[in-house]
Amino acid sequence: VQLQASGGGLVQAGGSLRLSCVVSGSILSINGMGWYRQAPGKQRELVAAINRSGSTSYAEFVKGRLTISRDDTKKTVYLQMNSLKPEDTAVYYCNADLWVVRWTPSEIYWGQGTQVTVSS
Repeated sequence: VQLQASGGGLVQAGGSLRLSCVVSGSILSINGMGWYRQAPGKQRELVAAINRSGSTSYAEFVKGRLTISRDDTKKTVYLQMNSLKPEDTAVYYCNADLWVVRWTPSEIYWGQGTQVTVSS
């Protein structure tokens, strides 16, 4: 089971990017999914999360600019990022709480990260 993140890149301030994260491999179900980011010299921080029913939560610093969504038929979580700022520059990581093996607890899996760079 792997998570593969994509969609990062270089964009000017005010621009947009859409990140995707696909779950590959055999799984039983996907619970919560989320996006985190880590800027150089800083700790990894939560950006947005979405639960199994579609309820979302966002970090205060991204409210109104970023939108998380999921498509369980494609085993994919998305992060639409608009009005990007230079301070949004970071490596963005996805994670997912996956139920992989029957009769065992679900586990958190992480993607490899995708670089987002916003120029001023």
